[in-house]
Amino acid sequence: MNAAPDIKDVELDQLIACHECDLLMLKPHVGHGQKASCPRCGFSLIVHRSAMERRSLALVLTALLLFIPANFLPIMHLALLGQTTQDTVWSGVQALYETGMWHVALVVLLSSMVIPLCKLLCQLFVLISIRTRRGLPRARALYRTYQHLREWGMLEVYLMGILVSIVKLVGLADLHIGIGLACFVGLLLAQVWLEATMSPHQVWDALDGDADARD
Repeated sequence: MNAAPDIKDVELDQLIACHECDLLMLKPHVGHGQKASCPRCGFSLIVHRSAMERRSLALVLTALLLFIPANFLPIMHLALLGQTTQDTVWSGVQALYETGMWHVALVVLLSSMVIPLCKLLCQLFVLISIRTRRGLPRARALYRTYQHLREWGMLEVYLMGILVSIVKLVGLADLHIGIGLACFVGLLLAQVWLEATMSPHQVWDALDGDADARD
């Protein structure tokens, strides 16, 4: 029986380290629709999503189509003491700025609009590069940028704030939910599904020219 190879003699691209427990091991081969887990802690190391490229491209386009209505269409219609207002994500940023809280307005603008849009555009360019096999070096740089931006997009926090506001206002005024809220929820769900579909290891393999990683 052949002895297992010494890990010091193995090429670096054949090794993988667990993100949770730092166990260093040989990179496993994962087939379509399969995943590999760490033998020590059970963390999912590599997940091979079926039709990753096509499904991710459809989801990122869906999210981009929902982005404008989610941020600029009314989230709620509020009638109080004879006055009617329509609130959107953008109007919330404007209101914060006009009341002198420009620093809070900037944080809300970045976390709810600018950074989510940048993330989607990075993902779109990466997927187009994988599909066309063009601009791969730039796509690798953009995917690294996307990984840094992931922690700063906080749509779910903003949605929670909207829901809390609705609960508090529903007994004080005549309140109606707008189409913007449905678009916002759809945008959030599309982004969550997109991040689950774009398996990082599979994307990196596809950017390195592995045709099997695209399927």
